[in-house]
Amino acid sequence: MIDVKQFLFNLPNKANPDALEGLSTLFHFDVADAGQFTVRLADGKLDVSEGFSGEPTCKVTTTAESFSKLISGDLNPMMAMRTGKLKISNPGERLKYAKMFGLM
Repeated sequence: MIDVKQFLFNLPNKANPDALEGLSTLFHFDVADAGQFTVRLADGKLDVSEGFSGEPTCKVTTTAESFSKLISGDLNPMMAMRTGKLKISNPGERLKYAKMFGLM
């Protein structure tokens, strides 16, 4: 199973700095069995921290198992949303950043 915390804290290392220029968003990830995390994109810089801070543009709620399956491609995001395994407060925002965050 993929370590959720490690995956999220590794996002800044995987993101293309050129792709981040001019973008701004704030995500909250509420992952049962793994914790709560804030992913902030501002001024071309991606930061990840434990806990919630700020007002999120999008909040993602799931379990560590479902998150791991989503990342590895073993769980379809649309099916996960339909079955309640994944809750997203702003699906449009998630789609906009899913590839950049490695969630698709």
